[in-house]
Formats: sequence, structure tokens, C-alpha cells
Amino acid sequence: MMLIRTRVAPSSIHGMGLFTVEPVAKGTPIWRFEPGFDRAFTPEQFNALPPRARDHIRWFSYVSEADGHRILSGDHACFMNHSPEPNTGTLPDSTTPVTTVTLRDLAADEEITCNYFAFDAEAPQKLGLQLA
Repeated sequence: MMLIRTRVAPSSIHGMGLFTVEPVAKGTPIWRFEPGFDRAFTPEQFNALPPRARDHIRWFSYVSEADGHRILSGDHACFMNHSPEPNTGTLPDSTTPVTTVTLRDLAADEEITCNYFAFDAEAPQKLGLQLA
């Protein structure tokens, strides 16, 4: 769940993106998994869903590298785009549950980005990269 005020708008990176509403200081927690609001689907739960539901979840979720669960945010965190130089991430000493924080100060109306490779087991496929 997003912990700061955000909005969804067209992105210069890809399609729609997630943007700050007001300035955000470096180190501010911006997202964490909130049970009951966000959803974790086991591979078995995901595979048991109808095809259209799987398509939706596949597009808007990420796959946890830790356990293979698909994580679907209950809000518009799913519009956060990838950047090789993201302005959000986790701290090296993070413990479970992981909280995403800003890695630098963010201006109002700045696009919020993350590095898909830091947490999504499907990052190469989502970014259209060929696997060796």
C-alpha cells in the first residue's frame, strides 16, 4: 500500500506512471505490503483463477523472488515504472516485511520509479529482455 499521496498520469518512461503529489524527503517510507489490502497469490491460487483474472494479475503484479508468490497491490502502486537508476528502493539492512523508501529527495509531480530487478522474478520478461 502506498504510504504517501500519489497520482497516476502519462509517463515518459512507459504508458502510465505513478507520481508524487507533494515533495518527499529522502528516506521516507512510501510502500509496504499491507495484509488484507494488498494480496499475495501462491502459484496454486494464481493458476486456479480464470484466464482473464490471471491476465490482470500478471500485468499488475510482481513475482516475489523469495517465494514465487504474485504480489498485487490494492492501490495504484502497480503503476510504478522501472528505472535502472530508481528513486526508490529498499535499504541494505531491510527486514521482512520490506518497506520501500525514497533513495533521494523527490519533487512534487516527479515520477516514482523502482528497479524491477531488485524484487521481481519476472523483470526480464516484463522489460522485453531475451534470456540467455
